[in-house]
Amino acid sequence: MFGTRARSHAKGPRFIDPKILTRIDSLELVARTVVGGFLSGLHRSAFLGLSIDFAEHRAYMPGDDIRRIDWRLFGRTDRLYIKEFEADTNANFSVVLDISRSMDFGYQGITKLDYGKFMAASLAYLSSRQRDRVGLVTFDSDIVDIVPPSAKHLETVLHTLDRTKSTRAGNLGKTLPKIAERFARRSVVVLISDFYEDPKSVIKAVVSLRQEGNDVIVFHVLDAAEINFTFDRAINFEDLETGEQLAVVPEVLREQYRNVLNEHLQTITRLMGDNKIDYAFFDTSTPLDLALFKYLSNRQRLSRVR
Repeated sequence: MFGTRARSHAKGPRFIDPKILTRIDSLELVARTVVGGFLSGLHRSAFLGLSIDFAEHRAYMPGDDIRRIDWRLFGRTDRLYIKEFEADTNANFSVVLDISRSMDFGYQGITKLDYGKFMAASLAYLSSRQRDRVGLVTFDSDIVDIVPPSAKHLETVLHTLDRTKSTRAGNLGKTLPKIAERFARRSVVVLISDFYEDPKSVIKAVVSLRQEGNDVIVFHVLDAAEINFTFDRAINFEDLETGEQLAVVPEVLREQYRNVLNEHLQTITRLMGDNKIDYAFFDTSTPLDLALFKYLSNRQRLSRVR
């Protein structure tokens, strides 16, 4: 798989259908595959900090910054090696993943929860590769699991994600402030959720994660069917959070539903922007490596402007 990527690099990276990811048994392999996909199109990781002290060499991989190639070593060995550097203080990187029951929705495809788990695993793998300390918090109406940030915790993060399931309704407003208290040191915090709550409650909860000067990144995940409401026959819809059922004729409510959803998304987007929170929207039908590639490319571009 990786050999194929390397050979086809000149034609541009190949991105993976999310449905294919669900067939891979190992979450670590999923993460490696996804990270390999979007890094093949990036010159430099957007999360990579400024490093000073030389640490070691490693073999060059497609997508690595050619400015970090040790050309003197190439002259002696005729092989491409990258200089690895050790940062003065590596970053704490934690994923905060919503595992409430609404995240367990997936219409004819991958669920939002699985998409979020793959996303969390990929970012943790990337950060660990960059020598950051990685951690994880899962939550619904309360904190479920916590893996404190550590340079040795990637395997624990992946194992925790692998066994994570949705069992309860969610409550962002109640839980995120409690999670914020757990970050004793400045961290990069990535929050992944479908945000099925009042936007004002959402933004208030998200802002609480900023204490201690955390860099908060928000990933908003929805299923394509939730966005487009393309159901074509009368059906009973069940609220996964409350269990309440409602008979709906989609063609009657489709336009109203889309208007309500668009207003919800626009409000969240505006509030995130007003509070200068890094926000990105993801559709689970989009290949995850493509989605992360686009996001990290944009973050990288903005970091050069700032």
